[in-house]
Amino acid sequence: MGDISKDINSKFLNKKVKALVNIIYTANWINSHQNEFFKPFGISPQQFNILRILRGAGKPIKVQTIKERMIERAPNATRLMDKLCAKEFIERLPCPNDRRVVHIEITDKGLKLLDSIDKDFKEDLLENLTTAEAEQLSFLLDKIR
Repeated sequence: MGDISKDINSKFLNKKVKALVNIIYTANWINSHQNEFFKPFGISPQQFNILRILRGAGKPIKVQTIKERMIERAPNATRLMDKLCAKEFIERLPCPNDRRVVHIEITDKGLKLLDSIDKDFKEDLLENLTTAEAEQLSFLLDKIR
């Protein structure tokens, strides 16, 4: 098991500072693993999140709804969707009642990509935690926010 003090060769002012640094360090570690995992699929973790949101919605939804549901509320969500559209994983559908509104729909190609990702997504970054520990961790992270 890791120890943040040893991992970054540092001492901390108190336990709360150590916990905060550990959260940031671990978030970056997870992000790095995710970037490496998604690289062969030609998408980023943020683009994967958009595709999952669309698959879960089961119908075309507004760009604003996607932005609200994103894990990482990226200001570049439109650019991320532009890239997904160029790869034909999603498509834009103009709203017939309001030209300012655009709905986004996942394509069959996007659904097939998610299926292949689901099959390859075997690496469990939380494998060292029991279900009870994962529940406790989630509770504590929610409590911080």
